[in-house]
Amino acid sequence: MELLSTNVVFAGEHRRYRHHSPTLGCDMEFAVYLPPGAVGKEPRKVPAMYWLSGLTCTDQNFMQKAGALKRAGQLGLAIVCPDTSPRGVGLPGEDDDYDLGTGAGFYLNATREPWAKHYRMYDYVVSELPELLERELPLADQRSVCGHSMGGHGALICALKNPGRYQAVSAFAPIANPSESPWGKKAFSAYLGDDTKAWEEWDASLLIPTARERLPLLVDQGTSDEFLDSQLNPDTLAEVCETFHHHLHLRMHRGYDHSYFFISSFIDDHLDHHAQALGLR
Repeated sequence: MELLSTNVVFAGEHRRYRHHSPTLGCDMEFAVYLPPGAVGKEPRKVPAMYWLSGLTCTDQNFMQKAGALKRAGQLGLAIVCPDTSPRGVGLPGEDDDYDLGTGAGFYLNATREPWAKHYRMYDYVVSELPELLERELPLADQRSVCGHSMGGHGALICALKNPGRYQAVSAFAPIANPSESPWGKKAFSAYLGDDTKAWEEWDASLLIPTARERLPLLVDQGTSDEFLDSQLNPDTLAEVCETFHHHLHLRMHRGYDHSYFFISSFIDDHLDHHAQALGLR
């Protein structure tokens, strides 16, 4: 890992790194916030929350805009923020649309060419990156996962598909039923092909019925979100969770939109939710 920058913040450290990812076949950048106890001469291992960002974001948006680092430092919780896709791999069309290709990896493993070789963000965030960081940094093998929009979709599927790997999961305005969302249909068709049966393992609302672990889901959604009715489908997630007795705490917040103003307003609640599950409270 190549250290790109370090900033002291709330007595901890925000660091940016670059490394070569064998899973994705390219260099990747990511950010880590280490709380006070994990830095200094005798750093101790701390749990980590993995944050998965939304369309067009990099590792920098959440760390700079969400206002999460003060509370994370108080709780002793590390935050890991990967990028949202491979970058610069030279695929035709990867930079043409904001909702496909660069910045839009959708946290799945592509099976359709030309995407299949590089677009394997699911394996990267679930396996490769945690294994690297738990080896190289003072991070314990206690993890949780959270995200926004496309990253909220990613957080939900990562937790639902990997019982025992995460102690907590939550999401802000997730694409909750991507098989029925224009964003999801476009990405799934390109990355997975036109057989909708192959889409089911990447759709949280379709994974709930057979989930082998029932981690409580905390989901926050703004009622003035411009994508609420067209893309996000929280009602579908709520219905399937009720049908199959999967605990969901869906909080609808009047007047809030899809932006980081929304995330920053409620991020402390999510950090507390994760910290409690990780034994920090």
